Amino acid sequence: MGAGGLWVRAAHTALSGGLALGLLLHRTDLRRQEERGELLQPLVFVLLVLCSVLLYFKVSLMDPGFVKPDEEVQAGKTEEQSMVTPQVPSNIKMRRCGYCMVKQPMRAKHCQLCQHCVRRYDHHCPWIENCVGEKNHPLFIVYLSVQLVVLLWAGHIAWSGLYLEQSWDWLQHNIFLVVSFLLIVMFTVFVLLLLISHLYLVSCNTTTWEFMSQHRISYLKHSELENPFDQGVILNLWRFFCSCHLTAWEKIYFHRDSEPV
Repeated sequence: MGAGGLWVRAAHTALSGGLALGLLLHRTDLRRQEERGELLQPLVFVLLVLCSVLLYFKVSLMDPGFVKPDEEVQAGKTEEQSMVTPQVPSNIKMRRCGYCMVKQPMRAKHCQLCQHCVRRYDHHCPWIENCVGEKNHPLFIVYLSVQLVVLLWAGHIAWSGLYLEQSWDWLQHNIFLVVSFLLIVMFTVFVLLLLISHLYLVSCNTTTWEFMSQHRISYLKHSELENPFDQGVILNLWRFFCSCHLTAWEKIYFHRDSEPV
Protein backbone atom coordinates (compact mmCIF):
# COMPACT_ATOMS: atom_id res chain seq x y z
CA MET A 1 0.00 0.00 0.00
CA GLY A 2 1.50 3.32 -1.07
CA ALA A 3 1.53 6.46 1.05
CA GLY A 4 -1.04 8.10 -1.23
CA GLY A 5 -3.43 5.16 -0.91
CA LEU A 6 -2.98 5.13 2.86
CA TRP A 7 -3.94 8.80 3.14
CA VAL A 8 -6.95 8.44 0.82
CA ARG A 9 -8.30 5.45 2.77
CA ALA A 10 -7.66 7.15 6.12
CA ALA A 11 -9.47 10.30 4.91
CA HIS A 12 -12.45 8.25 3.68
CA THR A 13 -12.70 6.39 6.99
CA ALA A 14 -12.37 9.58 9.05
CA LEU A 15 -15.00 11.39 6.97
CA SER A 16 -17.48 8.50 7.17
CA GLY A 17 -16.95 8.02 10.90
CA GLY A 18 -16.98 11.76 11.65
CA LEU A 19 -20.23 12.40 9.79
CA ALA A 20 -21.95 9.41 11.40
CA LEU A 21 -20.80 10.40 14.89
CA GLY A 22 -21.83 14.02 14.36
CA LEU A 23 -25.32 13.02 13.25
CA LEU A 24 -25.66 10.83 16.35
CA LEU A 25 -24.56 13.64 18.70
CA HIS A 26 -26.57 16.56 17.24
CA ARG A 27 -30.30 17.15 17.69
CA THR A 28 -31.50 15.03 14.83
CA ASP A 29 -34.24 12.40 14.59
CA LEU A 30 -31.61 9.77 15.27
CA ARG A 31 -30.52 11.48 18.51
CA ARG A 32 -34.11 11.89 19.67
CA GLN A 33 -34.73 8.18 19.09
CA GLU A 34 -31.67 7.39 21.21
CA GLU A 35 -32.97 9.55 24.03
CA ARG A 36 -36.34 7.79 23.92
CA GLY A 37 -34.60 4.43 24.11
CA GLU A 38 -35.54 3.49 20.54
CA LEU A 39 -32.18 2.07 19.50
CA LEU A 40 -33.11 -0.02 16.45
CA GLN A 41 -32.71 2.69 13.77
CA PRO A 42 -29.52 4.21 15.28
CA LEU A 43 -28.01 0.72 15.49
CA VAL A 44 -28.98 -0.15 11.91
CA PHE A 45 -27.56 3.17 10.70
CA VAL A 46 -24.22 2.58 12.47
CA LEU A 47 -24.03 -0.98 11.11
CA LEU A 48 -24.79 0.26 7.60
CA VAL A 49 -22.01 2.88 7.83
CA LEU A 50 -19.64 0.21 9.13
CA CYS A 51 -20.66 -2.11 6.27
CA SER A 52 -19.95 0.61 3.69
CA VAL A 53 -16.49 1.25 5.18
CA LEU A 54 -15.65 -2.47 5.21
CA LEU A 55 -16.81 -2.81 1.58
CA TYR A 56 -14.68 0.21 0.69
CA PHE A 57 -11.56 -1.42 2.15
CA LYS A 58 -12.37 -4.76 0.55
CA VAL A 59 -12.74 -3.22 -2.92
CA SER A 60 -9.72 -0.95 -2.54
CA LEU A 61 -7.35 -3.64 -1.25
CA MET A 62 -8.37 -6.69 -3.29
CA ASP A 63 -6.80 -7.88 -6.53
CA PRO A 64 -8.84 -6.26 -9.36
CA GLY A 65 -7.69 -8.94 -11.82
CA PHE A 66 -3.96 -8.41 -12.29
CA VAL A 67 -2.49 -10.43 -15.16
CA LYS A 68 0.40 -12.48 -13.78
CA PRO A 69 3.70 -13.03 -15.63
CA ASP A 70 4.00 -16.30 -17.54
CA GLU A 71 6.58 -17.81 -15.19
CA GLU A 72 4.52 -16.89 -12.12
CA VAL A 73 1.43 -18.50 -13.56
CA GLN A 74 3.30 -21.66 -14.52
CA ALA A 75 5.07 -21.91 -11.15
CA GLY A 76 1.95 -21.34 -9.07
CA LYS A 77 -0.61 -23.23 -11.12
CA THR A 78 -2.52 -25.92 -9.26
CA GLU A 79 -5.23 -28.29 -10.39
CA GLU A 80 -7.89 -26.03 -8.88
CA GLN A 81 -6.51 -22.95 -10.62
CA SER A 82 -6.40 -24.69 -13.98
CA MET A 83 -10.12 -25.40 -13.65
CA VAL A 84 -10.91 -21.75 -12.79
CA THR A 85 -8.62 -19.91 -15.21
CA PRO A 86 -10.14 -19.81 -18.71
CA GLN A 87 -8.28 -21.61 -21.46
CA VAL A 88 -7.72 -19.41 -24.51
CA PRO A 89 -8.13 -21.19 -27.87
CA SER A 90 -4.79 -22.11 -29.46
CA ASN A 91 -5.50 -20.21 -32.69
CA ILE A 92 -5.86 -16.86 -30.86
CA LYS A 93 -2.79 -14.67 -30.63
CA MET A 94 -2.39 -13.01 -27.23
CA ARG A 95 -0.82 -9.56 -27.14
CA ARG A 96 2.25 -8.84 -25.05
CA CYS A 97 2.22 -5.71 -22.90
CA GLY A 98 5.00 -3.25 -23.72
CA TYR A 99 5.32 -2.21 -20.07
CA CYS A 100 5.23 -5.36 -17.91
CA MET A 101 5.85 -7.85 -20.77
CA VAL A 102 3.02 -10.24 -19.86
CA LYS A 103 0.70 -11.89 -22.35
CA GLN A 104 -2.33 -9.65 -22.31
CA PRO A 105 -5.81 -11.26 -22.57
CA MET A 106 -8.50 -9.51 -24.58
CA ARG A 107 -10.10 -6.56 -22.72
CA ALA A 108 -7.06 -6.22 -20.46
CA LYS A 109 -5.17 -2.95 -20.20
CA HIS A 110 -1.99 -1.83 -18.49
CA CYS A 111 -2.50 0.66 -15.64
CA GLN A 112 0.56 2.83 -15.20
CA LEU A 113 -0.52 3.85 -11.69
CA CYS A 114 -0.83 0.24 -10.48
CA GLN A 115 1.99 -0.89 -12.82
CA HIS A 116 0.04 -4.03 -13.76
CA CYS A 117 -2.15 -5.23 -16.59
CA VAL A 118 -5.74 -5.65 -15.38
CA ARG A 119 -8.32 -8.10 -16.80
CA ARG A 120 -11.47 -6.48 -18.19
CA TYR A 121 -10.04 -3.12 -17.19
CA ASP A 122 -12.70 -0.51 -16.41
CA HIS A 123 -10.78 2.42 -14.89
CA HIS A 124 -8.35 3.40 -12.16
CA CYS A 125 -10.42 4.90 -9.37
CA PRO A 126 -8.64 7.57 -7.27
CA TRP A 127 -11.40 7.24 -4.66
CA ILE A 128 -10.33 3.69 -3.79
CA GLU A 129 -6.72 4.07 -5.01
CA ASN A 130 -7.07 0.86 -6.99
CA CYS A 131 -8.10 -0.31 -10.43
CA VAL A 132 -11.62 -1.52 -11.11
CA GLY A 133 -11.31 -4.74 -13.09
CA GLU A 134 -12.88 -8.13 -13.65
CA LYS A 135 -12.44 -9.40 -10.09
CA ASN A 136 -13.56 -6.40 -8.03
CA HIS A 137 -16.00 -4.64 -10.39
CA PRO A 138 -19.12 -6.46 -9.08
CA LEU A 139 -18.16 -5.67 -5.48
CA PHE A 140 -17.46 -2.07 -6.50
CA ILE A 141 -21.09 -1.74 -7.65
CA VAL A 142 -22.33 -3.34 -4.42
CA TYR A 143 -20.23 -0.83 -2.49
CA LEU A 144 -21.68 2.09 -4.49
CA SER A 145 -25.22 0.82 -3.81
CA VAL A 146 -24.64 0.54 -0.05
CA GLN A 147 -22.89 3.92 0.00
CA LEU A 148 -25.86 5.52 -1.79
CA VAL A 149 -28.29 4.14 0.81
CA VAL A 150 -26.06 5.46 3.62
CA LEU A 151 -25.85 8.91 2.01
CA LEU A 152 -29.61 9.17 1.40
CA TRP A 153 -30.34 8.16 4.98
CA ALA A 154 -27.65 10.48 6.35
CA GLY A 155 -29.05 13.37 4.29
CA HIS A 156 -32.51 12.76 5.76
CA ILE A 157 -31.05 12.66 9.29
CA ALA A 158 -29.06 15.87 8.80
CA TRP A 159 -32.12 17.68 7.39
CA SER A 160 -34.23 16.54 10.37
CA GLY A 161 -31.96 18.52 12.69
CA LEU A 162 -32.22 21.78 10.72
CA TYR A 163 -34.81 24.38 11.64
CA LEU A 164 -34.06 27.25 9.31
CA GLU A 165 -33.75 30.67 10.92
CA GLN A 166 -32.11 33.79 9.52
CA SER A 167 -29.76 34.56 12.40
CA TRP A 168 -26.04 34.31 13.07
CA ASP A 169 -26.59 32.43 16.35
CA TRP A 170 -28.63 29.78 14.56
CA LEU A 171 -25.87 29.30 11.98
CA GLN A 172 -23.20 29.00 14.69
CA HIS A 173 -25.14 26.28 16.48
CA ASN A 174 -26.02 24.39 13.29
CA ILE A 175 -22.88 24.87 11.21
CA PHE A 176 -21.98 21.16 11.43
CA LEU A 177 -25.39 20.04 10.18
CA VAL A 178 -25.40 22.63 7.39
CA VAL A 179 -21.92 21.63 6.16
CA SER A 180 -22.74 17.93 6.58
CA PHE A 181 -25.95 18.27 4.57
CA LEU A 182 -24.19 20.10 1.73
CA LEU A 183 -21.39 17.49 1.63
CA ILE A 184 -23.90 14.65 1.70
CA VAL A 185 -25.89 16.16 -1.19
CA MET A 186 -22.69 16.58 -3.23
CA PHE A 187 -21.52 13.01 -2.57
CA THR A 188 -25.02 11.62 -3.19
CA VAL A 189 -25.21 13.18 -6.66
CA PHE A 190 -21.72 11.88 -7.49
CA VAL A 191 -22.38 8.32 -6.26
CA LEU A 192 -25.81 8.19 -7.93
CA LEU A 193 -24.44 9.24 -11.32
CA LEU A 194 -21.51 6.81 -10.97
CA LEU A 195 -23.80 3.93 -10.04
CA ILE A 196 -26.25 4.62 -12.90
CA SER A 197 -23.42 4.85 -15.45
CA HIS A 198 -21.81 1.60 -14.27
CA LEU A 199 -25.13 -0.30 -14.26
CA TYR A 200 -25.75 0.89 -17.80
CA LEU A 201 -22.28 -0.20 -18.97
CA VAL A 202 -22.63 -3.57 -17.21
CA SER A 203 -26.02 -4.18 -18.84
CA CYS A 204 -24.32 -3.62 -22.23
CA ASN A 205 -21.26 -5.68 -21.24
CA THR A 206 -18.83 -2.87 -21.91
CA THR A 207 -16.38 -0.97 -19.70
CA THR A 208 -15.64 2.68 -19.08
CA TRP A 209 -12.33 2.33 -20.94
CA GLU A 210 -13.99 0.64 -23.94
CA PHE A 211 -16.86 3.16 -23.97
CA MET A 212 -14.50 6.15 -23.92
CA SER A 213 -11.82 4.73 -26.24
CA GLN A 214 -13.77 2.58 -28.68
CA HIS A 215 -12.19 4.29 -31.71
CA ARG A 216 -8.68 3.46 -30.43
CA ILE A 217 -9.14 -0.17 -29.30
CA SER A 218 -8.25 -2.55 -32.11
CA TYR A 219 -10.66 -5.40 -31.25
CA LEU A 220 -13.57 -2.93 -31.16
CA LYS A 221 -12.48 -0.76 -34.07
CA HIS A 222 -12.18 -3.74 -36.43
CA SER A 223 -15.26 -5.61 -35.21
CA GLU A 224 -18.31 -5.92 -37.44
CA LEU A 225 -20.51 -5.43 -34.36
CA GLU A 226 -20.69 -2.25 -32.32
CA ASN A 227 -20.17 -4.33 -29.16
CA PRO A 228 -18.99 -7.90 -29.84
CA PHE A 229 -19.33 -8.86 -26.16
CA ASP A 230 -22.99 -7.90 -25.74
CA GLN A 231 -25.10 -11.04 -25.18
CA GLY A 232 -28.30 -9.35 -24.06
CA VAL A 233 -29.09 -7.58 -20.80
CA ILE A 234 -30.08 -10.68 -18.79
CA LEU A 235 -27.02 -12.76 -19.77
CA ASN A 236 -24.73 -9.74 -19.38
CA LEU A 237 -25.95 -9.13 -15.82
CA TRP A 238 -25.85 -12.85 -15.00
CA ARG A 239 -22.28 -13.20 -16.24
CA PHE A 240 -21.19 -10.05 -14.40
CA PHE A 241 -22.75 -10.68 -10.98
CA CYS A 242 -23.07 -14.48 -10.83
CA SER A 243 -20.05 -15.86 -12.68
CA CYS A 244 -17.58 -17.37 -10.22
CA HIS A 245 -14.62 -17.57 -12.62
CA LEU A 246 -12.77 -15.43 -15.11
CA THR A 247 -14.18 -15.26 -18.63
CA ALA A 248 -12.32 -16.09 -21.84
CA TRP A 249 -13.51 -13.03 -23.76
CA GLU A 250 -11.66 -14.27 -26.88
CA LYS A 251 -14.15 -17.14 -27.14
CA ILE A 252 -17.12 -14.79 -27.11
CA TYR A 253 -15.44 -12.41 -29.53
CA PHE A 254 -14.54 -15.09 -32.11
CA HIS A 255 -17.55 -17.40 -31.61
CA ARG A 256 -20.55 -15.10 -31.43
CA ASP A 257 -22.91 -17.70 -32.93
CA SER A 258 -21.92 -20.58 -30.66
CA GLU A 259 -23.35 -21.38 -27.23
CA PRO A 260 -22.45 -19.05 -24.35
CA VAL A 261 -19.18 -19.87 -22.59
